[in-house]
Amino acid sequence: MTNHGGARSRSGPKPSMYSARSDARDLKATRLPVEGYSDDFPPLSEFLPDATEREGLVWAEAWTTPQAAQWIREPYRFRTIAMWVRWTVKMEDPEAPAAVASAALRLADQIGLTPSGLKENGWVIVPKDQIVPESPPAKQRAAGKVIERTTGTGRRLRGVVRSDGSD
Repeated sequence: MTNHGGARSRSGPKPSMYSARSDARDLKATRLPVEGYSDDFPPLSEFLPDATEREGLVWAEAWTTPQAAQWIREPYRFRTIAMWVRWTVKMEDPEAPAAVASAALRLADQIGLTPSGLKENGWVIVPKDQIVPESPPAKQRAAGKVIERTTGTGRRLRGVVRSDGSD
């Protein structure tokens, strides 16, 4: 019998971005601004030279979403976003087969446009005032190392681990 086992991209529970264990492994959710993205974005013609007017409109609309704030930092996603645009426009046709919708939804997951896609990418959408720039790692003290964690509600917890290993 052939072996069909192996890791799957969505198998098992996803790490919680708010747990102490995830904090210890330095897993933190990337916070995206609920207000969306309003800066420049690449032209669709770089990825779809034969793009239609409707595809251009969907492309421009996609770049106003909160996810676009992260996409602009990850240029390798641009072609996937362009493919999502193409399949989304194809899906708008009332005669489109179900496979077209399936392809569009898979791409939407990959670029974080669905709740499961947000989770898979480790993103969370929050108000702009909750977005804090990444801070440098906690400083070492002479008495021990400071450990900072957050609770599920965002409250900060601090603890000190002594250099001799005792509590």
